[in-house]
Amino acid sequence: MALIEAKDVVKKYKVGSEVITALDGINLSIERGEFVAILGTSGCGKSTLLNMLSGLERPTKGDITINGVRINKVNEKNMSRFRAKEMGFIFQQYNLIPSLTALENVMLPLTIQGVSKKVRVQRSKKILEQLGLGKRLNNKPNQMSGGQQQRVSIARSLVSNPKIIFADEPTGNLDSKTTVEILEFMQEIVREEHRTLIMVSHDMEVAMYAGRIVHMLDGRITGIEEIQENIAKLTAGAEGENA
Repeated sequence: MALIEAKDVVKKYKVGSEVITALDGINLSIERGEFVAILGTSGCGKSTLLNMLSGLERPTKGDITINGVRINKVNEKNMSRFRAKEMGFIFQQYNLIPSLTALENVMLPLTIQGVSKKVRVQRSKKILEQLGLGKRLNNKPNQMSGGQQQRVSIARSLVSNPKIIFADEPTGNLDSKTTVEILEFMQEIVREEHRTLIMVSHDMEVAMYAGRIVHMLDGRITGIEEIQENIAKLTAGAEGENA
């Protein structure tokens, strides 16, 4: 059974007297431990799909299932608990609290969960150090670069050990060098810790870091590309040429 499954998902919004179809019959399965990129231009429905898969929005029609549970039938209170326990979120805008230090920002999800202060500090320091921010623990967001702030955001999303990570344009505000570093770290997390990562992007070069790319246009999936297979084929081709 797939970890996440969208079946015949439709999402419509009413804007004045007009009805907008954001998602039009989406069918998608995502396995545990996959890194999946949802790729498309602005307005194609990719962020709406991310919101559906994470239970932040409910479909107009169809079902979203996570680990066998139809989350669109779960009430919002229980869904909030489920998200806090099972999911982590990385956003383009970082969404850090300006008055808190890097360490305090990362500790926040554990504080909400009622984890003891000693454990909160230990886990948050460890993950910040893994992300190269051991000397920035007491810095506030305005004392850090964009790349450093995004690392804090990633640390915050991972500190609760979520099974599923949702990333919405996570490198959109970063320079190319930092983008590569962040994407390689995300690959490592999926590979070594068997997390499931679903990333939205409009950039093909960013999406290529995923194992699969789901191409979207006008609220529909237009194709699914197996990146790892392509890489294997390219490598085999290069070896054949060099033989």
